[in-house]
Amino acid sequence: MSMPRPLFRGFTSQAEIDAQYNASAAVADAAAEARHYVERSAMARATLPCTLDLPFGATLAETLDIFPAAQPGAPVFVFIHGGYWRSLSSKEFSCVALGLRQRGITTVVPNYALCPYVSLDEIVRQTRAALAWVLRHIGPHGGDARRVAIGGHSAGGHLTAMALQTRWQEDYGLPADPFAAAVLVSGLYELEPLRYSYLQPMIQLDDGIIRRNSPAFGVRPCATPALITWGGDESAEFERQSTSYHAAWQAAGNAAELMPQPGRHHFDAIHGFEDADSPLCRWVAQHLGVA
Repeated sequence: MSMPRPLFRGFTSQAEIDAQYNASAAVADAAAEARHYVERSAMARATLPCTLDLPFGATLAETLDIFPAAQPGAPVFVFIHGGYWRSLSSKEFSCVALGLRQRGITTVVPNYALCPYVSLDEIVRQTRAALAWVLRHIGPHGGDARRVAIGGHSAGGHLTAMALQTRWQEDYGLPADPFAAAVLVSGLYELEPLRYSYLQPMIQLDDGIIRRNSPAFGVRPCATPALITWGGDESAEFERQSTSYHAAWQAAGNAAELMPQPGRHHFDAIHGFEDADSPLCRWVAQHLGVA
């Protein structure tokens, strides 16, 4: 009897791949994790100065939320949300501003359209458009366009990596390496396994989308230092995705730090952004010159 043909790296079934990539199934109470984001974000919007739903593009989904620092001309952190490109919005992640504002950092949280209504290519385009908007227009909203760091979680980690390989000078007329730093949390950098997962009916990956949007294979020389981090309790594949991307980033001659977070899972790996004294906030502040 012949062995099943591997789908990806020795995985022979969707169930095996889902066990690695279904982060909600890997935590005790996924609903509680979701409530944390919603409740803490509602509190952030109620207690922090903010400008919500500013349009950066032509479609209704292309908006962003700004949480300005107390002092004008502050450094900026742009946080790109996750949700496997098919769920959630900017509003669930207002909470990341809680710790960063205490550090004197203006926080921007972009929204984007979701699969399957748009393709992953279009989500990448919208993310790049949001970042270009910030670089060109953040000044009147309390930010310093010369000191902008970016970051994201899960699918947002993927979108952050795609931003780092963007041809900013050729395609946007911006500096080639416009970001002071990048934080990639529990990201997806090699998309091939997801086409065999429970996500495929929603994200609709094909060979071209995978090739164009797997940043592990498109790393360019880049002056932006990166922090690549994930929860120590996440699956072996999430760890491999991060360590493989770190290796590719360094192989291109780029600066990167690798920071597993012991005792953290996929959903609380970004809770540090809510705490000004956390390693995540300290790293961002240091690289934006406000440590």
